[in-house]
Amino acid sequence: MTIFTKIKAATAAIALAATISGTGTAAAETNVVVGYQQIVGPFLTAIADGSIDAAVKAEGYSIDWRQFSSGGDISTALASTNVSVGVLGSTGTTAAATRGVELELFWILDNIGKSEALVAREGSGIEKPEDLVGKKVGVPFVSTSHFHLLVGMEQVWKINPRDVSILNMQPPQIVAAWQRGDIDAAYVWPPALSEILKSGKVVADSEQIGAASVPTFDGLVADKAWAAENPKFMAAFTKALATAYANYKANGASYTADSPEIQGMVKMIGGNAADVVEALKLLVFPTVDEQASNTWLGGGAEGGAVKALTASAEFLKAQKQIDATLPDYSSFVNGTYAEAANK
Repeated sequence: MTIFTKIKAATAAIALAATISGTGTAAAETNVVVGYQQIVGPFLTAIADGSIDAAVKAEGYSIDWRQFSSGGDISTALASTNVSVGVLGSTGTTAAATRGVELELFWILDNIGKSEALVAREGSGIEKPEDLVGKKVGVPFVSTSHFHLLVGMEQVWKINPRDVSILNMQPPQIVAAWQRGDIDAAYVWPPALSEILKSGKVVADSEQIGAASVPTFDGLVADKAWAAENPKFMAAFTKALATAYANYKANGASYTADSPEIQGMVKMIGGNAADVVEALKLLVFPTVDEQASNTWLGGGAEGGAVKALTASAEFLKAQKQIDATLPDYSSFVNGTYAEAANK
């Protein structure tokens, strides 16, 4: 879940780096810090069940998993070299790349679709997006939610964002402010989305806005030089992801609140198991062959991910979040790891 990922506003430049190697014996493992956030899906399951840890351990690595509340926080950690691999949304990746960070997007975690939505609180007087004028709306800055909220206002609903009180709030803050009645609406992702929907209704979502403008996604990025120096880690990590996504495609439709996969996600990020089940239905999780294809990471400048980054860059420039766009974003997308995992 991702201005802007997830600016889904001034995004910190990302500088990814490997962390320290173990000392003492020849068998010591290299520790890698990986930042994740409160988004649901096969990636979270693969963390919870230890399958990614087992895969990289076989290659001499261990992972220090660290949860962040938003993509903006992960961007800051990446910029300070406290995180080596991290979850970012499409707009956050675009901003970092444009600012000269040598990162590479190597896995699409999800096509956001309906999993990020604009929800109006009961009694707020908001029946349609145009009713946002004069209202207070909470959204995590430096996120794909923020990106699509502004895209919706300017390109779809023809609202001047200055006529709306847009407040920078992380998902837990949104839930708290919602329960106090401090905000009229919010644009966010699960599990916060699931919570506020208990006393609100969706008036727009990222599937609708994406169809009318540009799509958004969550992805995993790594420092280009670091990845090149640690090919065994990248291969093992991506292969474990491919397995997790294949398992979800085969079995995800039958998950219930009691399924170990769902319980694992709840253990990782909290929330209600039934809400997690529903949240999964709102996302699209590309399989490894789709990842490697032109639909997402393959195809160079004609690939789906590159096109999304390019379109996001044009929007960010219009919003004065970046000074200029790059002529080509294909060097920031690397489908070779997914391609290898697909063999």
